[in-house]
Amino acid sequence: MKYEEILQYLYERTPSFQDIGGAAYKPGLDRAIALDDALRCPHRNYRIIHVAGTNGKGSVSHLLAAILRTSKYKVGLYTSPHLTDFCERIRVNGKKIPRQYVVDFVESHRGLIESINPSFFELTSAMAFDYFKHKKVDFAIIEAGLGGRLDSTNIVTPIMSIITNISMDHMQFLGDTPERIAEEKAGIIKPYIPVVVGNTSSTGVRQVFINKAKLSRAQIYFASDEAPLRSAQLMPDGKWQFESFDFGKINGELSGSFQKENAQTVLTAIRVLKEQRVKLHPNSIAIGFAKVVEETGLMGRWQTVQNEPKVICDTGHNIGAWENLGQLLSEAFEHHPRLHLVIGMASDKDVDGVLSMMPKQASYYFTQASVKRALPEEELAQKALKYGLYGTTYPTVHEAVRAATEEARKEDLIFIGGSTFVVADALLLFPNIQRK
Repeated sequence: MKYEEILQYLYERTPSFQDIGGAAYKPGLDRAIALDDALRCPHRNYRIIHVAGTNGKGSVSHLLAAILRTSKYKVGLYTSPHLTDFCERIRVNGKKIPRQYVVDFVESHRGLIESINPSFFELTSAMAFDYFKHKKVDFAIIEAGLGGRLDSTNIVTPIMSIITNISMDHMQFLGDTPERIAEEKAGIIKPYIPVVVGNTSSTGVRQVFINKAKLSRAQIYFASDEAPLRSAQLMPDGKWQFESFDFGKINGELSGSFQKENAQTVLTAIRVLKEQRVKLHPNSIAIGFAKVVEETGLMGRWQTVQNEPKVICDTGHNIGAWENLGQLLSEAFEHHPRLHLVIGMASDKDVDGVLSMMPKQASYYFTQASVKRALPEEELAQKALKYGLYGTTYPTVHEAVRAATEEARKEDLIFIGGSTFVVADALLLFPNIQRK
């Protein structure tokens, strides 16, 4: 079978959450364990850092991968969802898993797949673990998918767990309060394995993690308590200049106000790794922060994809993300006379909550991504009216982006987002920024 045929088989045989949402969710670890046993537990062959959280886990995972790679380790990185190609999910030293490996893995394990009937994410996780063993990586950064406790990645025993933050997302599966969501995320805390916690939204959330760590006899580190940053300055281009206590000056390549929290989490994690006698090159932290996109292929985080007019995309799609994105876009008026927003959302998200955080002084291009979960653009536009957001509807992301670029002047700003899938569709219009 060809690569495209293999992907079609996977999407039909194991429907993905990325495409159909909750119908693809299969709670429990039985299938993941069965797959792992059949593959002879490949994840036991390398050291793992397990990362969960509502927002920021992608940036944190990529930053850690870049830092370790810069220290001359061979590093596997497993993240989701992908934007333009399935192979983005599984990388070693920044390079995507070869398409032929995907084909060979599925063809050789087709009987196993059809007997266990795993979810798309369960199968993809097993493939990642197997590929990292094949490539003989030193470390693997494993990003949890949905939640933590029942996530298929939670069969691993890491050297460190990281929980970036807690926000309201996937409430139908994880719970309808921050504390309940925190309990699910805290499920990745393992006995005697240190855990780093980034931003905690409340005393109740913090206590959930403290209680779980005590039960597991795991040392817990709160990034806000560790305070690894001496100072942090947000530059006009949205990027950061950090002064750290342990590693001196750091220039962050990733933009956005939320990257300060991510930096504190990563630097705290580095402290914990050094306590475990993981040797890092003295310059690896600064280089990893400064070249994370080049080192890992990260896309879609407040990413500039075009200049004149400037076009920025971001995959943030929930209230936690838009608390920061809304602020960034409001501040954009200081540097750009007009703001154009190409917006689409998934139907199972808190659409009203996110719309309420979007800037009113902007031109909107409401659209629908090419996935089944996408909210119809007409329905999105109607909801937006309640929050004083006005614009035109477009049936595809490509049409919306083209309309925005035609209307915008070179000094304007175009923002593309609201959904990972909107960004995924939009990036196909900017092939020059797709990496490795």
